[in-house]
Amino acid sequence: MINSIEKEKELAAKEAIKFINNNQIVGLGTGSTAAYAIKGIGELVKNGLKIKAIPTSNRTKEMAILLNIPLIDINTIDSIDVSIDGADEFDSKLNLIKGGGGALLREKIVASLTKELIIIVDSTKKVDTLGKFKLPIEVIPFASNYVLKKVQFLNGEGKIRMLGDTEFITDEGNYIIDVDFGLISDPIYLSSKLNEIEGIVSHGLFIKLARKVIMGNNDTTISFESK
Repeated sequence: MINSIEKEKELAAKEAIKFINNNQIVGLGTGSTAAYAIKGIGELVKNGLKIKAIPTSNRTKEMAILLNIPLIDINTIDSIDVSIDGADEFDSKLNLIKGGGGALLREKIVASLTKELIIIVDSTKKVDTLGKFKLPIEVIPFASNYVLKKVQFLNGEGKIRMLGDTEFITDEGNYIIDVDFGLISDPIYLSSKLNEIEGIVSHGLFIKLARKVIMGNNDTTISFESK
């Protein structure tokens, strides 16, 4: 089962990188599925593809440097042509839950700047309703207890993500609270309510950002387009 899932991730990544063209600015996602795409992009660069890339995490940056993928400062550009990233869940409307890898803030900033966000996943990530995967919320440490109490009013049960005996720290120096909201029948409403809570710097609901989801499915891929 594990090998088949990894194969699906790799197939989705190979399909996604076909949408990258010369002289584009490319967003590089974070996580195990995005890593397949980054490796593929590295091979394309080695064979002559000319791009500039923006990583969504320190881990991705290190991987890109090892693969000699040229990087550019996000603050020097106005838009990104195409980004390839993974997701923890997606529904039929291409709403996403992201952040399992802890890079949701940078991922959402990159996604918001991107003209064509392509999400690559294995077949376990497709759901009828978001929420089986706990929703990651990035918070400043000063507000963590406050945010934990506020999400309870939205019928969520949250816990600060830990790394061993200490709090998991994001690349931006924040905490992540993983919140169980149950099945999320109205992700647009929940997203708007979370946006109102002071101390939350980003949350893992990605609404109307993905243009395409490419899902590995056994020995092939299935593509879903935004409507």
